[in-house]
Amino acid sequence: MQQTLLFDKEIDARGLNCPLPVLRAKKALADMASGQVLKIVATDPGSIRDFQAFARQTGNQLLAQHTVEREFVHYLKRR
Repeated sequence: MQQTLLFDKEIDARGLNCPLPVLRAKKALADMASGQVLKIVATDPGSIRDFQAFARQTGNQLLAQHTVEREFVHYLKRR
């Protein structure tokens, strides 16, 4: 059982395919303060790789990723 992380904002990216979940996350992070946590729920299996790359490229911290049934949940901490 995965732990539930505290987050400041949540994005529903269900039904969206690459690159839309990442673009939505990028837009949301721009409006957030440093240190705040964004939760993204996506249904695109490619989002796991996409958010790993996004975190590396932007310097935002990928705190966790997990799969719940057919959904992929990502937690990003704003740099």
